[in-house]
Amino acid sequence: MSEETPGFEEKPDVPSGDAAEAAEAAESTEDTAAPAGDVADTALLAQLDQTRTALSERTADLQRLQAEYQNYRRRVERDRVTVKEIAVASLLTELLPVLDDIGRAREHGEVVGGFKSVAESLETVVAKMGLQQFGKEGEPFDPTIHEALMHSYAPDVTETTCVAILQPGYRIGERTVRPARVAVAEPQPGAQAKAEESDDSSEKDSE
Repeated sequence: MSEETPGFEEKPDVPSGDAAEAAEAAESTEDTAAPAGDVADTALLAQLDQTRTALSERTADLQRLQAEYQNYRRRVERDRVTVKEIAVASLLTELLPVLDDIGRAREHGEVVGGFKSVAESLETVVAKMGLQQFGKEGEPFDPTIHEALMHSYAPDVTETTCVAILQPGYRIGERTVRPARVAVAEPQPGAQAKAEESDDSSEKDSE
């Protein structure tokens, strides 16, 4: 027969005061953990947006610099070509009197022997540099490329016509270095009216 200790009763385990506070603190930590994570994510997203904005700005700056550089290169190349054309035109302009002398000597049959070789070599060189001669008898007078030094009337022309080339013109590409100096002839006054009267009479006779 067992004996029971008087006044002793078994009681369930109850957390002490310190243990209860620790449990409450753990619960509180669990409750606040989620909001802290949200704040960190928001900060990272904001930082990512700032980084993307900065990257877009730097990309736009780079594209603008590239466009400016390309424009600069095109401008430099265009200026370089222009300077070269001006230099070539200046040199060829200085050679025009020599070419005129060669032309006159050729008309008189004086381009012979060694002089002929030199003349042909010079003409070949200036042609390679882009110099072109123009101006022919019988072509219509064009004040943009012709300079009329002599004027007359002729019964056999129907418009102002170059009847003699006094000095040939020269151009480089589309640029006229020197206009062709010519003698021009115009239709005789009243010739057009007579021609029209002749045409009218011919039509009446046919009727």
